[in-house]
Amino acid sequence: MTGQQELPAPQTSPRVWQRMLSGRRLDLLDPSPLDVEIADIAHGLARVARWNGQTRGAHIFSVAQHTLLVDAVMRERIPRVDDRLRLAALLHDAPEYVIGDMISPFKAVLGGDYKAVEKRLLAAIHIRFGLPPVLRPEIEQKIKQADRGAAYLEATELAGFEQGEAKRLFGQNPGLPETTRQDYLTPWTAAKAEKRFLARFKTVSSPL
Repeated sequence: MTGQQELPAPQTSPRVWQRMLSGRRLDLLDPSPLDVEIADIAHGLARVARWNGQTRGAHIFSVAQHTLLVDAVMRERIPRVDDRLRLAALLHDAPEYVIGDMISPFKAVLGGDYKAVEKRLLAAIHIRFGLPPVLRPEIEQKIKQADRGAAYLEATELAGFEQGEAKRLFGQNPGLPETTRQDYLTPWTAAKAEKRFLARFKTVSSPL
C-alpha cells in the first residue's frame, strides 16, 4: 500500500460518427450535409442487402438495386414526372448506407429512436443534393406507392412470398414490362449496382 488513491478511468463518450471511404466522418446524431457524398451512398447501398439477405440469386438484392427498381416503377406509373421527384425517389432509402436496411418488423420493435436518426440523415442528404429537408406529403405518397410496388415484385419474385400474402402487405402488382422486370429483379453484383446507381443519379440530378 502506498497510500495513493487510484484515479478513476477517464470517461469516454461513445463514438457516434462513421468514417466513409471518401474520408468524410458522418455524425449520426447531428449529420452535416457537407459530410454527405454520393459516391459513399452508392458504395454503401450496393453492399446492403434487402430482406435481410433472404432472397434468391447468386448475389444479394441490394438497396441500390431496390431504389432503381422503385424509380422504374415510378417511370411506368408517372412517365412525365419531374426529375426532382425522381431524385427524391432514388434517395428515399439513402440513410441505409449508414444504418443498414432493417426489416419493417424490426423497425416496429425499435420504435421512434430509429426513425428519428433516419429522418435526420435523410434531411441532411436532401439538403446536400438540393431537395427540401422534408418532402411535401403528396410527394412522399407517390414515392411510397412506387416503393410498395417494388416491394411486391421483390417479395414474390425473390423473397418467397405468395402473391396473396404480398398483395395484403404491399398492394397491387405494378405491372412492369417483362424486359424491365427481368433486368431489375435479377440481383446484380455490388459493382454493377453501384455503377448503375451513380449513372441514374447523374441523369436525374443534372438539371439541378
